[in-house]
Amino acid sequence: QVPLVESGGGLVQAGGSLRLTCAASGRTFSNYYMGWFRQAPAKEREFVAYISRNGGSTVYADSVKGRFTISRDNAENTVYLQMNSLKPEDTAIYYCAAGSTTYRSRWSSQQVSSWGQGTQVTVSS
Repeated sequence: QVPLVESGGGLVQAGGSLRLTCAASGRTFSNYYMGWFRQAPAKEREFVAYISRNGGSTVYADSVKGRFTISRDNAENTVYLQMNSLKPEDTAIYYCAAGSTTYRSRWSSQQVSSWGQGTQVTVSS
């Protein structure tokens, strides 16, 4: 497991942008797939995006494709989620995640071995 701490959430108007940051501890960061999930009130946690160990490939949920961009800096043990064109339906707690395996086109929460504490993103209409 790897300790994860998110930051960057907040309140933004529809159409605006936010950048989430997840900082990891330890020397094994580059061994993990990294990504983001989110959970809205009264809904299950859902996959948002993940990035491969070397950053060479990314996968997004259809609901955020074209609006969100995930990236990582292995030298800084950090993963980012740039969120543009935000919509009210993007309102949720966003969780950083780390794991050793993924599916090709999505990431199951059961495959995640480490979670951050979450950061709230609220998009007003």
